[in-house]
Amino acid sequence: MYRLFAITCVVCAASFAAAQEEIKTLEALGERLFFDENLSANRTQSCATCHDPEYGFADPRGMASIGDDGESLGDRNAPTASYAAFIPAFHRGDDGVWLGGQFWDGRAPKLEDQAGGPPLNPIEMGMKDAAAVVARLNEDPVYQQAFSDLFEAEVLQDASAGYTAMTAALAAFERTEVFAPFDSKYDRFLRGEATLTSEEELGRVLFFSEQFTNCNLCHQIGTSAMDPRETFTNHEFHNIGIPENTALRAMNGVAPGTVDAGLAANPAVQGDPMQLGKFRTPTLRNVAVTGPYMHNGVFEDLRTVVLFYNRFNTRSEARQINPETGERFGSPAVPQTLAVKELTHGPALDDRRVDAIVAFLKTLTDARYEHLLEE
Repeated sequence: MYRLFAITCVVCAASFAAAQEEIKTLEALGERLFFDENLSANRTQSCATCHDPEYGFADPRGMASIGDDGESLGDRNAPTASYAAFIPAFHRGDDGVWLGGQFWDGRAPKLEDQAGGPPLNPIEMGMKDAAAVVARLNEDPVYQQAFSDLFEAEVLQDASAGYTAMTAALAAFERTEVFAPFDSKYDRFLRGEATLTSEEELGRVLFFSEQFTNCNLCHQIGTSAMDPRETFTNHEFHNIGIPENTALRAMNGVAPGTVDAGLAANPAVQGDPMQLGKFRTPTLRNVAVTGPYMHNGVFEDLRTVVLFYNRFNTRSEARQINPETGERFGSPAVPQTLAVKELTHGPALDDRRVDAIVAFLKTLTDARYEHLLEE
């Protein structure tokens, strides 16, 4: 497993030889790039800033990530980079359903495309263009040597080629087991190395039950509930009725009522109104430690998420209340494309079953993050 270390300044001449020894593979180069704050306009932000390796490669700082300028705030929650390498390239399946791709709307077809997005986003890392990023790489003799060794000798002399090489290295690092160790309690249970508690087992049965919850309709890619490489998403896009995050909008200045088009904003979809308000189903790996939740970070607690889903299967007024606000769950931002069939399935869940599902979801936490469950 690769060591995780933060790079916050240009490597000095005295450490050049030692650092050079560490950049012998594409994955090692990608690791160094992932933690390098010099690749942002003000040299304050790296990929790891919003995809913190200590918090499931998500951003624990709030509903949306603050940009390199210290002020800009987006309108979406940074998704975890854990297990992102398993997301297929954006495409349309044989049944006509869109799936895959990076970002909440799938607009980056592959992992390499996603890696190239944040450095040039004005409200994220804020670099002017690819040439500006490559110029920063050329400031560092370690990068000069590593890129020359791992790509063509003059790769950093061309902005486009250099930027493409950088994204290839970042993607290579994100494909390592650092991001996808498959070593959670659930994985150990599948291997016969751990036993689930009675509550966790009830949650597991409910999760995979087509009679009671239908969770696995969207959160299962394998054909078996015992698949050792399950990432708990089918990578499809759905509108599950997430309400507007008015608290975030009050901070980022986006006008209340503004509709996030979701998948419909993906250039490949060409504004198809039937895709409005749909977002890619995220992995549930590390879900218990990567809140806040949903594409706009509207929910803080994992139990609230389960209660939100449960509201569609009950007429109980009490179950329509968001426990985080004490008020009713907000109305769907895009009601016309709501996934009614997928959401209205099975009986209402009582508190015992809600808690059991939460307990099971916690078993999907990688071993290195299990201590966060106790905080």
